[in-house]
Amino acid sequence: MGELHPPIEPYDQGMLDVGDGNLVHWEVCGNPDGKPALVVHGGPGSGCTAKARRFFDPARYRIVLFDQRGCGRSTPHASDPATDMRHNTTGHLIADMERLREHLGIGRWLLYGGSWGSTLILAYAERHPERVSEIVIPAVTTTRRSEIDWLYRGAARFFPEQWDRFLAGSGGTPRDGDVVAAYARLAADPDEQVRAKATADWCAWEDAVLSGEAEVASQPYTGRPPAARVALVRICSHYFSHGAWLDEGELLRGAHRLAGIPGVLIHGRLDIASPLGTAWELSRAWPGAELTVVEEAGHMGDATTVGHVLRALDRFAGRG
Repeated sequence: MGELHPPIEPYDQGMLDVGDGNLVHWEVCGNPDGKPALVVHGGPGSGCTAKARRFFDPARYRIVLFDQRGCGRSTPHASDPATDMRHNTTGHLIADMERLREHLGIGRWLLYGGSWGSTLILAYAERHPERVSEIVIPAVTTTRRSEIDWLYRGAARFFPEQWDRFLAGSGGTPRDGDVVAAYARLAADPDEQVRAKATADWCAWEDAVLSGEAEVASQPYTGRPPAARVALVRICSHYFSHGAWLDEGELLRGAHRLAGIPGVLIHGRLDIASPLGTAWELSRAWPGAELTVVEEAGHMGDATTVGHVLRALDRFAGRG
């Protein structure tokens, strides 16, 4: 178990011009002379949160957070159907992270994040291992097409009624067809009502998959503010319909590049959204990674998960 650190506010923030007409919002909290750490949020398209600041000891860490392209306070926002998504890919986000690191004058930083954040962390670290000091991931994903297919089709065996509604919302895509690609088209439709219905149907499915997790709000997706919800669904369906622009299994095959980077992986055994197998595979492929399985936790974690994260970050805070 563990308690989060007290709430803190940024001491610096701004909008970074990353090209293609995109401005990425960033903020820095904690100790300006502390160990640099970057929070990589999930979704994709969730945006960073004030809670994420509280996992770090503010006296020991220089905590950097940013909203990935199209979400949070970054502009243009994906909730606007006029926003061009062609320049919003995994490769663009990796380049944004590097540009932000250079802008802030950071040589190396610890990376923290789970779910989609895990995928982006691994993709960045395998591309730029010399820029990463440590990695802490609660809820491991690598966004293989097989993982995407599980979340948006395979998990139907647990929630058949809800998945039938999700399928119907896609326009009746055949069961062996690409439901995610259908939603990507609907989320970009010029008709506001079409976009709104697609957003509601997608969020209802995501809520269903997380519905068995005791410490999760009853509607974690549907309960988000309207514009944030629209952007999340548009960005998620855009990324997942393209397999996150990663070759199948690319991040697991490239995990040897992480040798020498200490890593802590924390994963719930009851995670239906991202079953434990991926975390296990990564722990086997990444020399020096530690995997902790939290027996009663799901995808969103629990108090025990939080305790493991806090201990890992406290341990790494003193590491040069």
